[in-house]
Amino acid sequence: MFDYNSFTKAVIQANKELYGYINTHMTQADLQESSQIGFGGDKTLQIDIIAENIFIKYLSSFGDIFSEEIGRVSNNSNIKIIIDPLDGSHNFSSGLEYYGTSVAVKKNDKYIAGYVCNLSTAVLIFREDEEVNKINILSEQYLGFYEIENPNIAIFERAYDYPSLTEKLKENSIKFRSPGAAALSLANARNYKFVLFAGKLREFDIAASLYINQELYIYQNDEFLIITKNYTDFILIKEIIKLF
Repeated sequence: MFDYNSFTKAVIQANKELYGYINTHMTQADLQESSQIGFGGDKTLQIDIIAENIFIKYLSSFGDIFSEEIGRVSNNSNIKIIIDPLDGSHNFSSGLEYYGTSVAVKKNDKYIAGYVCNLSTAVLIFREDEEVNKINILSEQYLGFYEIENPNIAIFERAYDYPSLTEKLKENSIKFRSPGAAALSLANARNYKFVLFAGKLREFDIAASLYINQELYIYQNDEFLIITKNYTDFILIKEIIKLF
């Protein structure tokens, strides 16, 4: 049986160590590009490698690691741990405080847990089986979990690549933001009108958030992912995409 309690503690400790490194030990050299191209195809910063090594240290004993930077570490276990060790790397390297980490767990090819941490606020949102929780990784105190009842802002990640679609959203009087960290935005979909993620959909970006929000309305094809809690908004954005 998978030990949720021990794994969650390990995720918290990994995030706490990365948070500490970023805030007390990081140097300008950590923001430089490394010679490595990540498994996801993006250029890798030194801080990406540092973050990845921290997560491997804490989580590799629980199963096989599959990371955005290095790819699959091993293939010996029925537990697969999918990590994005630094979600929102461009935000991070530009000093925009909206970045974090993402961890999803698969057992026998079925997702069983998801964790997304905002490293700017030190808040981890996670789901083990049925319950969704929030915890402060520094104090390790659980936080109140509430939802914005009638959000009026949507999130459209990668909106810059879809000018025609952004025009259609404007025509429908939909206010949106594009903050630039997919896992963070998707994980907090309960507090937005909807979250729309466009472009190449990678498991590293979406797996944890899909598990966390599994009871919400979700639409996914080869290019778009929508998560929303309101059925009317769900139908509206699906129709806009179909017209695009």
